[in-house]
Amino acid sequence: MLRTVVLHYHLFKNAGTTLDSIFKKNLGDSWVTTEFPMAGDNNTSLVEEWIRGTPDARAYSAHTMVGPLPQVGGVRIVPVMLLRDPISRIKSAYNFERNQLSESWGAKLAKAGSFQNYVETRLAQPGDRQCRNFHAHRLASIVPGPEPELHRAMTGLSVIAAQGVVGAVEKFDETIARLSARLGPDFPTLTWDETRKNVSKKNDAQDNLQLMQVLVDANRADLDLHSQVLKGFQ
Repeated sequence: MLRTVVLHYHLFKNAGTTLDSIFKKNLGDSWVTTEFPMAGDNNTSLVEEWIRGTPDARAYSAHTMVGPLPQVGGVRIVPVMLLRDPISRIKSAYNFERNQLSESWGAKLAKAGSFQNYVETRLAQPGDRQCRNFHAHRLASIVPGPEPELHRAMTGLSVIAAQGVVGAVEKFDETIARLSARLGPDFPTLTWDETRKNVSKKNDAQDNLQLMQVLVDANRADLDLHSQVLKGFQ
């Protein structure tokens, strides 16, 4: 008999804390979380080991899963990922890190200066994807290959949608309805009432038109992906 589990790709500042709180409230110790090294954009084997090593778990969540979707014998994996307007996500990340009790590089950078400084510094940092097509990078890792990143990211989006649930922060209630329909047969006792968690307040001082254009130019792939997700709710 197959064990069905949820695998939540908890993307930073994409309402993942709220979604995790629903699973934790319903499943208790059967909801588990951990993090992984991201070197090489593929830690799928580590995720597979995690699932094999926790046979009593029903829902898994991590910020740092990259690579093709895991495959584990005897386990049906339902991947879940929420996307968000990339500009809104970056603003939220800055506000969160600015107030975060952390010594991480991102938190120190946010505390040290303006939103513009945060964005320009991160865009100039080699390999930093926080402010440059963050979603595209994660989704493209699901489909390794020589094709352009956006092409692989769109394919990755389709892979998750076919096997699980793709949602949008801006369509959170509709996403919850989609999750309820998809998971209901395997998780009949789940209740989906929620209170938004870890919400960052908007800072209107961030709306510098020139900076916004820089962000749009740096996130055109993410804007296309987000638009594609929203079309699925029409």
